Amino acid sequence: MLERPSPNHGARRDGTIVDILVLHYTGMADARSALDRLCDPSAEVSAHYLVEEDGVVWRLVPEDRRAWHAGVSSWAGEADVNSRSIGIELVNPGHGAAYRRFALPQMIALERLCHDILARHPIPAWRILGHSDVAPGRKRDPGELFDWKWLADRGVGLWPDPREDDAKVSIDIARWMRRFGYPDGARDSIAAFQRHFRPRSVTGVADDETRARLVALVKAAALA
Repeated sequence: MLERPSPNHGARRDGTIVDILVLHYTGMADARSALDRLCDPSAEVSAHYLVEEDGVVWRLVPEDRRAWHAGVSSWAGEADVNSRSIGIELVNPGHGAAYRRFALPQMIALERLCHDILARHPIPAWRILGHSDVAPGRKRDPGELFDWKWLADRGVGLWPDPREDDAKVSIDIARWMRRFGYPDGARDSIAAFQRHFRPRSVTGVADDETRARLVALVKAAALA
């Protein structure tokens, strides 16, 4: 692991434990540009780690400090996501003509880094999230080309495995979205849910498959 200390961090809120992991993409052309920005005091943004496409990992902010990565965001009613989270940036140009799938060496390095972090912090699987999950409508990263299932299959995060009876459960979509952690059942929140848990079709509409996946996740997280 390489070191590139960023000055952009502060104290975590008193008594707050780290129980959220947030994944981002850099949305920039290359790793050098992203590192420069994350370490620029005038940018006022940072993350704890950055993972390059070839698997090189940079540590930017100590885990006991509050990095500035989530911005205006919330999860499960908690607005100060930065105080209770670790932020990881993945080098990827982001949505646009150059948006691409995340390279296998990058994913392998990310998996190892996540397991290291999880060994140090009590982060439940259902609180391993994308930036779009905690800031629906404002952010789209890491987006529908990020392979959340691949990561969950390796013990990092949750992936829905809906059963036949999950599709038959009648739910109030807003209530169940809030139960899982999203702020509401509005179109932006549903689109964020789909980017993470049903990436093949991001419509913002709570169709039967989306509802079944939500039910399966709530059950798997023991939040029902």
